[in-house]
Amino acid sequence: MSTSSRREFITRQAAGLGGIVCTAIGSAGHLPAAPTKPLLQRREFDLKPRTPPLRPQATAMISMFMQGGPSQMDLCDPKPELQRNHLKTFGGKIHFDNVIQKSRKLFAGPWKFTRYGQVGMDFSELLPHHGRIADDICLIRSMRTGISGHETGISAMNTGRSRRGRPSMGAWLVYGLGSENQDLPPYMVLRDPGSLPVLGPEMWQNTWLPSGCAGTVVHAHEPRIANLQPARHLPASGQKRLLRFLEDVNRKQLQRFPNEPQFIARIQAYQLAAGMQVAAREALDISRETSETHRLYGIDDPQTKEFGTRCLIARRLVERGVRFVQVLSGDQHWDHHGGIVGGLPKTCLKVDKPSAALVLDLKRLGLLDTTLVHWGGEIGRLPVIQNESNVGRDHNGVGFSMWLAGGGVKAGHIHGETDELGHRAVTDIVTHYDFHATMFHLFGLDVDKVTFARPAGKTSLTDGQPGKVVNGILRRPLETAAG
Repeated sequence: MSTSSRREFITRQAAGLGGIVCTAIGSAGHLPAAPTKPLLQRREFDLKPRTPPLRPQATAMISMFMQGGPSQMDLCDPKPELQRNHLKTFGGKIHFDNVIQKSRKLFAGPWKFTRYGQVGMDFSELLPHHGRIADDICLIRSMRTGISGHETGISAMNTGRSRRGRPSMGAWLVYGLGSENQDLPPYMVLRDPGSLPVLGPEMWQNTWLPSGCAGTVVHAHEPRIANLQPARHLPASGQKRLLRFLEDVNRKQLQRFPNEPQFIARIQAYQLAAGMQVAAREALDISRETSETHRLYGIDDPQTKEFGTRCLIARRLVERGVRFVQVLSGDQHWDHHGGIVGGLPKTCLKVDKPSAALVLDLKRLGLLDTTLVHWGGEIGRLPVIQNESNVGRDHNGVGFSMWLAGGGVKAGHIHGETDELGHRAVTDIVTHYDFHATMFHLFGLDVDKVTFARPAGKTSLTDGQPGKVVNGILRRPLETAAG
């Protein structure tokens, strides 16, 4: 059978399987033909769990990615000096992304702050439920990437570098650690019901890593995974025979063309897809949860139902061994260039209660110690007005906030500071390189030693950039981590 005929045959049969293979392998079915010279590194890859070289504190991660740039001085980094200088002219150096609507007038939001927990962590009235987890999270107020654009900022926070077209951090984690559940994808992406993030599938791509490392998209509404059900005309016994036949064909082709990664990907994808027909349906079925749990996540409230449902699914996935889960916000919900006084409360209302519920629920189930939870975006906002006719805030890549919980991170801890106006990170600065180095350390990995060989040389998540493990946020500091 010719290569083209064989591919057409597989495509037709995949449709007969319900098309779930396309979901399971991401872009593997569209990989180019084998290169004319051998790859430096064979792309043979299995999803079996691997023991990290260092002692891990986290085994799974949930990233609630707040695309658009939450306004730190209005949510979790109160600045009395900004209040005192409201509408006065800012005389310092500042970078504007949107020059046409720029203004140097300082703007203090109208929202009051309350101090919560034994730690005394401040949250504005827009995030009241965050107060319930103040003693469980590590709030980092000193993030800095130096990047103020959405696309490049998202790339930096999700792929290690600001250059686009690189493997995502979830893909690198799966590459380094494998999966704890062979019937579910190790990396799952819970997308927003609105638009995709501005980078689209680049946020969860594997790029040059093995295709089994790519994220599998879970939609906000049924069917959550496209074509998960087998075709009605294909009985279970027929599907099993077809899978065995396709695996045999692919393995024979793999022997003939050992450097063609799509054959390996297809073998693994068919195996995974078959297991997913049962395991994924069960994992995504939140009707199995109690009414008390539904209320905790706000699923009984139309305002919080959608995000709460996805947060609950994220918990169910890591509970079943999924390595990395992204809960994405789309539609640029946090990108308030204008109308921030009316828009920011609406955005916070959707995510505040479910975000806190996820931490509380993981803690209740004994999963928080080994599950690293992340909440944050790619940028922050400036302390000055953008668009005086409809007040908003411009992008800020030199000072913003995010929080982490569980997975070896200090609980009830505030790390770093911005200046008196909330503009620039000035104390205990954390870069995106530091973030990735610290995340990998918590999983028992050295970010510089998880590498993949390409013709141009070895690559890693941060490609050797000067990232450091942020000792100040670790429950077990680096110097005693081996003990």
